[in-house]
Amino acid sequence: MANDAEDAVRSYLTSVKEDLMTGVSFMIPFVTIGGIFLALGYAVASLSNNVQDVFSSTGTAGWFLAQIGVAGLTLMVPVLGAYIAYAIADRPGLAPGFILSYIIQQGNVLQAAGDVIGLQGGSAGAGYLGAIVAGFLAGLVARWFKQRDVPEFIAPMMPVLIIPVATTAVLTPIMLFVLGVPISIANASLTGFLSNMQGGSQAVLFGAIVGAMMAADMGGPINKVAYVFSVGLISEGVTAPMAAVMIAGMVPPIGLALSNFIAPQKYAAEMYENAKSGVLLGFSFITEGAIPYAAADPARVIPSVIAGSAVAGAASMALGVTMPAPHGGIFVVPLSNQPFMFIACILLGSLVTAAIATGIKPDFDVRVAAQNQNADD
Repeated sequence: MANDAEDAVRSYLTSVKEDLMTGVSFMIPFVTIGGIFLALGYAVASLSNNVQDVFSSTGTAGWFLAQIGVAGLTLMVPVLGAYIAYAIADRPGLAPGFILSYIIQQGNVLQAAGDVIGLQGGSAGAGYLGAIVAGFLAGLVARWFKQRDVPEFIAPMMPVLIIPVATTAVLTPIMLFVLGVPISIANASLTGFLSNMQGGSQAVLFGAIVGAMMAADMGGPINKVAYVFSVGLISEGVTAPMAAVMIAGMVPPIGLALSNFIAPQKYAAEMYENAKSGVLLGFSFITEGAIPYAAADPARVIPSVIAGSAVAGAASMALGVTMPAPHGGIFVVPLSNQPFMFIACILLGSLVTAAIATGIKPDFDVRVAAQNQNADD
């Protein structure tokens, strides 16, 4: 009985993760366009020494680029909520998820809602946290409506008219007057806290934590939590965590490849070819390139990559390195405020991983012999 309950909980959590990642996968192109075009806008504006006035210099090249960037970063939040709802309820959940996620980003709307319920705050919008909540609620309510039995003549109107309208009508007062303002206050507090974490001990700790999370399961749920959290902060103008996460995610494959190159006798012969591809995967921000090493020797490899990624993430946050793009690895380094420090943090973390892995791993032949001896015993 306990096993059945445990399996049910695990299945539910897996479903929630998949729904969230569906929203994130559709959101990422918007973040990428927004971050890159906004960075280009500032870069072009800096050529004429008016970087601070890029949004007021109407009609300039920098201004046009910045408008595209702002549009991408503005739309990314309701797109996140829309496609979480879509993952849960299919097409009927899409429009309610988008509209509810969009409306709670409007500071004036939430401020008016706060005045109605007597709660101050909410003027900054509910951010990506609000979009996640709105997306899940819209999806669940729309799915509930989908499962109702209705007369045959009404059925064709359900997905395009009745379910979207009913879902939006049911959830709008809940999102505005119950959840929206508290989420907005929490989002503003979190954003302010992270914005102030530049160069201090808090920044180092934060960078070490998200760095370790990126390496802990190399593309699994823990990795995705850190990644989604940092991607969401880009829309709030907080881009240092994204740099720490990207750097930390690049370290495991590169660090283990270095170890393999330095001490090939500590790895199976076929892993040498994996090391060559691991470098390319690592620089492309594909942490999964380290999985073959972890699968072969998890007890030694996982601590090595966690240590290297934690050091890299901590160094990135301590140095105030930023990254406005959510993906791209080495190919988006020019968008960082400190490209050379970005690369230096990758190298630092990779060297830490390589040193630890090389130091604690026995020669491959010795390890195989020990395993065979234990099997005989």
